[in-house]
Amino acid sequence: MANYTKTTIGKENRIELHEKLSLTGAEISLSELPAGANVPFVHSHKDNEEIYGILSGNGKAVIDGEEISLSTGDWLKIAPAAKRQFFASDISGITYICIQVKENSLEHFTAEDAVIG
Repeated sequence: MANYTKTTIGKENRIELHEKLSLTGAEISLSELPAGANVPFVHSHKDNEEIYGILSGNGKAVIDGEEISLSTGDWLKIAPAAKRQFFASDISGITYICIQVKENSLEHFTAEDAVIG
């Protein structure tokens, strides 16, 4: 049995990779909002922080009532308890990746966790 899982994704508006890759330590999703669209709900989390990377486009996040402008190349970490909602700009869509992990669960970084050879 292989020690890896590979998948190919299409052009869906939202993809959750925990299902496609059988992830056990993180949730990773890819989302695309067309111009003028938004995530239709405000949410927070019990345990998981979220890391968002803007892959293309422009928009904003509203976090605990504060508006944060977002554009290609921006990265954003949001604590679990923060209330958040995402919006595409009126003139362009936005595509982003969201990595969700349990807050304070990282025990080792790459150099400390790597086994060479």
